Amino acid sequence: MSQPNSRVAFFIGSFGGGGIERITAHLAHGFVRSGISIDLVLNRAESPHLWRMPGETRIIDLKQPKLSLSLPGLVKYLRCEHPFALLAADHYLNEMALLAGRLAGVPTRIIVAEHNQLSQTSRHGSKFKARLAPLFARLLYPGADGIVAVSNGVAKDLAQTASLPLSSIQTIYNPVITPELFTSAEEPVDHPWFNSPDVPVLIGVGKLEAQKDFPNLIRAFAKVRQVRPARLVILGWGPDRPQLEALIQELGVQDDVDLSGYVQNPYAYMARSSVFVLSSAWEGLPTVLIEAMALGLPVVSTDCESGPSEILAGGKYGHLTPVGDSDALGDAILEVLADGQKLIESSWLEQFGLEMATQKYLRILGTSGTQLITTAPA
Repeated sequence: MSQPNSRVAFFIGSFGGGGIERITAHLAHGFVRSGISIDLVLNRAESPHLWRMPGETRIIDLKQPKLSLSLPGLVKYLRCEHPFALLAADHYLNEMALLAGRLAGVPTRIIVAEHNQLSQTSRHGSKFKARLAPLFARLLYPGADGIVAVSNGVAKDLAQTASLPLSSIQTIYNPVITPELFTSAEEPVDHPWFNSPDVPVLIGVGKLEAQKDFPNLIRAFAKVRQVRPARLVILGWGPDRPQLEALIQELGVQDDVDLSGYVQNPYAYMARSSVFVLSSAWEGLPTVLIEAMALGLPVVSTDCESGPSEILAGGKYGHLTPVGDSDALGDAILEVLADGQKLIESSWLEQFGLEMATQKYLRILGTSGTQLITTAPA
């Protein structure tokens, strides 16, 4: 049985069905296999997605309806439980974790992970706190025991936006490629379009919001549809659905586009598609792009900041097009449909695997599995 100080806590807020939650679950499984005990600290624990976490996970429910009310509960948890380390993985959660660490006055190591570009978070955030995010990062992040960025682009942006030394930020790619990815991809799909191999299906995955720029994808698809038969499936939910439906009608492609909403297993859809398209205006590290590559799917992506160019080795392993350029995106899709995909070396994908990410996170957390490190890691 693990010693009490070998416990690592993940602070998530609420456990939804998004990318950060999936990455957290992957890391948690990697930690458990390395002999680490896991706490998942939530401001509210009502979630249909907790099945993703290891069965050994201890759920800590702070019982707060809003994340902003969770600070006292998080401080109390740290003082009572003394986890060896606390890992937060979203900007506002990072700020709260660092504040809680200061107030609790315990030796718990506080590690923060930035999953998106801070400059974009501040620029596109609709709330006042988003505009203050760079200021809070300048004040709080120097007190972290470790700062992680999910891509080199995110690291450079964080250093510049928050006036932090780039050397204080470690890039660790998300643990995207897991055995479960391939198992999930083999599950059946109840959708008639995937039973018609003569008509290629393009697929996009993500929240229906400005960051993912699905209008760009829909316009690009309309251009593709003028040239050859094809269909488009977009998996995801979000506030922009009415505008996307209106655009689909305006472009006259309603018979060939399906906004399928959120699905629990997007990988089965992806594995049966002809091309994966990422149309984002900005990213941190688009894990779904890596997942598509691992499943052997040809990929086309905008060359947005940041992540796609790193993932695709500057275009070696997939097509990169300018942000917001629907004509270029459509041309790249047509080229892939005509000529097939670029071959991807398996060694390139290893850096996005669970084992490598787990070991890097354990080192920055200060533990190498069952052996705890009592001094700061190099």
